[in-house]
Amino acid sequence: MISVIVPALNEESSLGETLDSVCAAGGDCEIIVVDGGSTDATRAIAARYGIVVKARPGRANQMNRGAAAARGDVLLFLHADVVFSGDGLAAIETALANSRVIGGNFDIVYEGSSFTNRVFTQINRWRRPFGIFYGDSGIFVRRDIFEFLGGYRPLPLMEDYDLVRRLVSRGRTVCLKESLVVSARRWEEFGLLRTTAAWFFLHVSYYLGIPSRWWLRLYPDIRRQESISQPVVTAAKTALER
Repeated sequence: MISVIVPALNEESSLGETLDSVCAAGGDCEIIVVDGGSTDATRAIAARYGIVVKARPGRANQMNRGAAAARGDVLLFLHADVVFSGDGLAAIETALANSRVIGGNFDIVYEGSSFTNRVFTQINRWRRPFGIFYGDSGIFVRRDIFEFLGGYRPLPLMEDYDLVRRLVSRGRTVCLKESLVVSARRWEEFGLLRTTAAWFFLHVSYYLGIPSRWWLRLYPDIRRQESISQPVVTAAKTALER
């Protein structure tokens, strides 16, 4: 069984659509939403789909709490603002039928048909062969491997990249061709230049060992103001095919 773990904090505008897309994928799975103290309708929405777990805010802590509550032998960590692939769960099962594969992620398509979104969609594909991917691409991992690695480290940011670095060093990972439609809300809100600069300095800080408490100054929190509508999903997929 695959345990789908979704960390959430004030995601009422997008969570329902994300969980609908997971349900539409079928398969043997359980949904666990780990709420970090939402003050909106996030918990009420989550309760309609599966298990709701409370935790201190922070993706690393929330995802570890979800993993501890999970019953599946495969863990899929999914952000609360993506549209999951209808073939996604089946694709995970097929990939993990190979015992050498310990985990991986999905191809991603940024929502919208703007030039910037198309460029970043392609950039993610170029860097994936180098073992570079992030939480927005739906990281999945065998449970025993996740536990062996010690789960997510308690970082306020870069927790996904940190896990990926350890995961890739442990064994073979795969990138599934099934695409997740991912929100472009960060650079739409803060601008492309500011977002790219923040991303660069976060990585430099990570590798230089700069205390993580300083990272939050570089990457302010953001919450989506509108959901990923079906027209937007269609537009993103159309842009991908061009």
